[in-house]
Amino acid sequence: MALSKLQRRLRIKRRIRKIISGTPTKPRLSVYRSNKEIYAQLIDDVNGVTIASVSSRDKNIKATTKVEASTEVGKSIAEKAIKAGVDTVAFDRNGYLYHGRVKVLADAARESGLKF
Repeated sequence: MALSKLQRRLRIKRRIRKIISGTPTKPRLSVYRSNKEIYAQLIDDVNGVTIASVSSRDKNIKATTKVEASTEVGKSIAEKAIKAGVDTVAFDRNGYLYHGRVKVLADAARESGLKF
């Protein structure tokens, strides 16, 4: 029997997380995408701490489309990361394809100064 979309994404996520882990100097930039919103977090897996988080639900994110919201979230997470003293991250796409809103968020974060 074929896997559902969620089962397939979780399988890919487990495969990615075996390789990618966040440290205090190079945290993991984790992206979660729902049907309406997009969320990004900087996570230090060694200490089990979230350094910074941004979502499209935040009050300062004003966007009309989901793609614009992804762009603003990418810029905002990059600004927060640089404020926290982080310039290099490990990108965790969380099992989603590197396409569409996930790619837009990553590109916006790169343009704002983060290095993957």
